[in-house]
Amino acid sequence: MSLDSSQGKRVTRRVRLKDVAERAGVAVNTASTILNRRPNSWASKATIDRVFAAAKELGYRPNRAAVALQSGRFNTVGLLIADLKNPYFTHIASVLGVEFEKRGYDLVIESWRNDTEREKKLLRDFVDRNVDGMLCFFSDLDAHRDFLEKQSSSGPPIVALAMAGTGPSPVDKVMADFGTGMRQAASQLYADGHRKFAFLAARLKGHRVGRRPGLFQQIVSEMDGAEFRMIECGTEIAEAREAAAAVFASDDRPTAFIALNDLTAVGVIRAAADAGLRVPEDVSVVGIDGVPLSEFLTVSLSTVAQQHDAMLSQAVEFLMERIHGEDCEPREALLETAYVARESSGPAASH
Repeated sequence: MSLDSSQGKRVTRRVRLKDVAERAGVAVNTASTILNRRPNSWASKATIDRVFAAAKELGYRPNRAAVALQSGRFNTVGLLIADLKNPYFTHIASVLGVEFEKRGYDLVIESWRNDTEREKKLLRDFVDRNVDGMLCFFSDLDAHRDFLEKQSSSGPPIVALAMAGTGPSPVDKVMADFGTGMRQAASQLYADGHRKFAFLAARLKGHRVGRRPGLFQQIVSEMDGAEFRMIECGTEIAEAREAAAAVFASDDRPTAFIALNDLTAVGVIRAAADAGLRVPEDVSVVGIDGVPLSEFLTVSLSTVAQQHDAMLSQAVEFLMERIHGEDCEPREALLETAYVARESSGPAASH
């Protein structure tokens, strides 16, 4: 801080990288490498701790534009999700925020709000916002294939967390394998005496419902005497409640309801209560995804749970490797799911 004699005012000078280096007793390049968490740093832990301590004491904040100009990176990652109202995506965003913060990156989150035109716009916007890389939940990977093929060769790296799509991906992809978890769920429900299964498939208007309903139908078709019925609804929880209510009001009521995701399952449970049905005594309800909230509902939700931590860790690893120059063919990680039985599922009423 210095004194401006002509005005009699104190003028605060911005703390420079050079000041941090001098305080820590290291070269400017060393301080820069450490503070920007570059992977080529050979500094000891003691030196790293000393540099960060000096930066904190001096209140040093790097000039983002200068850092980007020098390194070609903005230390910013974009996350594109479908719906902030869905606890699955808010959980994902929370975990990723912590993971990227550990690596010195900011996470910019955008939601396409279950609007596919907005999804396309936000994809283009992220590229223009100078992010170093992107993690994206796509409504349909195939709908963005041309865009992704161009980006894979000329734009910031993208890791796809696809919700639907067929064929090989032009970018790295991390997926949940729902086969194991769904088979476990169906087998347990069948053993509990359930023979009438309904799958509530929430989907965007004009779009495919993805792999989950067809996979569950295939599993049920292999079970003697089991019946399968698919009901479609919109992506809002109120739409799930309305669709389930119509089924509960019919004469042919299923004894086991499987929902496309945990949020949709909550709508089913609400509809059951509206109809005077008990969960699980009158109808068993199972969700998919395994969001932490599902364990703490008044009737804890049985669910086909994804390995969230492992999935996100792999996605972050793929993206960071691409940001740091990894050049190879697109990779795919497929992680198994598992059925978690809780209070919302149990024996069929006649069992």
